[in-house]
Amino acid sequence: MNRKYILLFIPLCLLCFVLSSCTKKTTETKGIILGFSQIGAESAWRNCNTRSVQEAAAEAGIQLLFFNAEQKQENQIKAIRSFIAYQVDVIAFVPIVSDGWENVLEEARRAEIPVLICDREINVYSENLYAGYLGTNMLQEGRSAAEYLLKKFTDPETGRITANRRNPIRIVELQGNEGSAPAIFRAEGFREMIAEYPGFEIIYSKSGDFLRSKGYELMCEILEEQFEFHVIYSHNDSMTLGAIDAMKERGIKPGEDIVIISIDAEQAAIDALKRGEINCVVECNPKQGPDIMRLASRLARKETIPRVIFMEEEVFTEWDDLSNIAPRGY
Repeated sequence: MNRKYILLFIPLCLLCFVLSSCTKKTTETKGIILGFSQIGAESAWRNCNTRSVQEAAAEAGIQLLFFNAEQKQENQIKAIRSFIAYQVDVIAFVPIVSDGWENVLEEARRAEIPVLICDREINVYSENLYAGYLGTNMLQEGRSAAEYLLKKFTDPETGRITANRRNPIRIVELQGNEGSAPAIFRAEGFREMIAEYPGFEIIYSKSGDFLRSKGYELMCEILEEQFEFHVIYSHNDSMTLGAIDAMKERGIKPGEDIVIISIDAEQAAIDALKRGEINCVVECNPKQGPDIMRLASRLARKETIPRVIFMEEEVFTEWDDLSNIAPRGY
């Protein structure tokens, strides 16, 4: 059946798609249809990630069927099944959680439609269920956050860690969505690095769903309990900025009274770093669109792609010359 007729049977409430403009088509991308499911629009980082995909599709002349899952895995599964029904050339999606994808990926494999996992990794019983992964190295992001922490509490003269069991550094961790790859790997990488140093204690760890409002709520809860802590390790900038809002309301100086480590490198977080309100920002690069289009083009031509491709990322700290950081665009 012709694709355009199949599309008529897809519920409009299920698939809200954007057809990219067909300017600057190349012989490699002409006629390719990519189904892409985004998890939502919860932050400036996520919106930048979406724009990157949409703009790159338009630049490449790839027809993009775009679906916003609004933070629900069931919506993503429905979208992927719609892409299969429409017989797209390639499916790409950002999985909101790591588990529960086997059935729909089996359906895509039976339909001989290659699938690219983007931004967040998944757990499946066989890697053959998808073609490859493009995104950020979240385990390394957690390690980079811990590397800054260890350096922060190292005596420059002796080279020794100043934290110990008698004088511990007490850490508050604001985690991302429960069950999501960022929450899992950023926590794992961080703990891996501090494990051999008993002077560092994570005394509080709770999910803030990557939302500024939840970061604010969690910090209010922490401050009301009035327990002592020295460091905030936040899995994304939105939660960090919410926590800073709560601290300022109570006369606490973020970055001075409390060491703050954040992940993403949104413009607002870089600005806070420049003001001394954040001590370290680990970049999580959202501008994945051009690489997604390049890989989708290869997959549409039935080529094999690398199993894992990580985006390039930086770490920004209070010790760096921050005057030359390029505008983030998000």
